Amino acid sequence: MEALLEDVPERIDTERLILRCVRGSDAVAVNAAVCESIDDLRPYMPWAQTEPALARSDADCRRMQAQFLLRENLPMFMFERRADGGEGAFIGGTGLHSLDWHVRRFEIGYWCRTSRQRCGFVTEAVRALTHTAFGQLQARRVEIRMDDTNERSGRVAQRAGYVLEGVLRNESLTPQGAPRDTRVYALVAVASADGRSRR
Repeated sequence: MEALLEDVPERIDTERLILRCVRGSDAVAVNAAVCESIDDLRPYMPWAQTEPALARSDADCRRMQAQFLLRENLPMFMFERRADGGEGAFIGGTGLHSLDWHVRRFEIGYWCRTSRQRCGFVTEAVRALTHTAFGQLQARRVEIRMDDTNERSGRVAQRAGYVLEGVLRNESLTPQGAPRDTRVYALVAVASADGRSRR
């Protein structure tokens, strides 16, 4: 099937969160969250080296929206879920990236604004995306990759049930240009006796 025709949910609800595809109108909330969190993001995120102007956040949101529609990348934003089911405070970003629709391999990425860290929101989002990937999107493999020094990100992967496969030495560069070791966690689908996939 052509990737453009893949049926991807635009919204995923969890107990405390709403994950949904990016809209251009999200720029103000995203800009505020990135500016608040720039010191936490800078060591690991190439796109977060300086506080962005609102116009840049606007362009980034429009670009992510287009990528989602084209199924080139599946970025989503996290919001607190209000009691009435509506969107509350902006939490951060997540989604399925590095898409290989032929193999059906995806990578989960995430970041959380500083004021909402240590609340378990990212682990909750990763579990929901994992369920969607192996269920609706019929993934064969889902990865989580990170800088080997990013212990907090590693704990998210572990809490979500991912298995450490190894550390790729000098696999890439940090945003500051230094060699980076990359830790790789993954889950894979395994066919059971009845022919159905499980993790």
